[in-house]
Amino acid sequence: MGNDVISKELMAGQRLMLGFDGLWLNDDLKFIINELNAGGIILFKQNIESPDQVTRLCLDCQDYAKASGKPPLFVAVDQEGGVVARLKAPFTEFKGNPFIRTIGEAKAFAQVTARQLKKTGFNMNMAPVLDWVPEGVDSIMKTRVFKGDVKTVSKLGNQVINTFQKNGIMAVAKHFPGIGRTIKDSHFHLPTLDIDFDTLKNTDMIPFVDAGANDVAGVMLSHIFYSQLDDHWQASLSPAIAHDLLRKEMGYDGLVMTDDLDMKAINKDIKTCIHQILKSGIDMALICHKGPNIDLAFKHICHLHHTDEDLLSKGRVCVERILRFKRKYLDY
Repeated sequence: MGNDVISKELMAGQRLMLGFDGLWLNDDLKFIINELNAGGIILFKQNIESPDQVTRLCLDCQDYAKASGKPPLFVAVDQEGGVVARLKAPFTEFKGNPFIRTIGEAKAFAQVTARQLKKTGFNMNMAPVLDWVPEGVDSIMKTRVFKGDVKTVSKLGNQVINTFQKNGIMAVAKHFPGIGRTIKDSHFHLPTLDIDFDTLKNTDMIPFVDAGANDVAGVMLSHIFYSQLDDHWQASLSPAIAHDLLRKEMGYDGLVMTDDLDMKAINKDIKTCIHQILKSGIDMALICHKGPNIDLAFKHICHLHHTDEDLLSKGRVCVERILRFKRKYLDY
């Protein structure tokens, strides 16, 4: 199914990665899959009860998408290990990135995690965290990052990426262009980092540059306001960061997605967010909680696809990229 023969409405839905309530295929899921044409779903602890339940949920969603004539779904989860791990025992529980010190440990974590995710029906992990914490910074990310210098972070993170993807799980590196210097939590605030580009390029961005060269499937943009990179928009809404820096300067051609648009760092209405996301050429918007923003986002993408030829043209490129990864990793 090429994007030259699909409707603008199907194109619009493929740009969305959505959360939902419930443990089973229900009317809400049927609505976002069939009516909104969702490109992907993301599971959180409220969607997870047991391995058998999650397997049935993932399989039923994929079967329903196929029966509805839709492309297969990206099915994602945050399984970093440690403090951010949605899947608990009997899934293997790892201590997290701060406790991974060697290539062997990184590979072992990723092999076990990928095997369990794939067996359960997932095809994408919102991991690894590639943020780097400078020495002496009381970072909000200190419990989620690999310890050491930027080269160590890159080496360990890219081993995780390689191992995930060799085992059929798309890796998503986060949070570009790096939030390790951040002290405030973007779930509740809009943090500002007043760091110049050269400093970021020579430190925080190195793991992401290496991940791009390593063909990481996805990169997640942070919600941080980098005042010296874009004096108006946070990274997840910034053409300067998402397009000019990540796409053009770094040459990254994988999936680019926002962090959750329900987070407090996004202090804009959903229509403004969607316009910026489409303008920036960001492939997928994450809306991780049930609510009116999901339907509003879909309708506004449809509206912009029908009324703005430039955004429609950019959208075709994004949807072809999305479908390319579905052909590579999914049964499509």
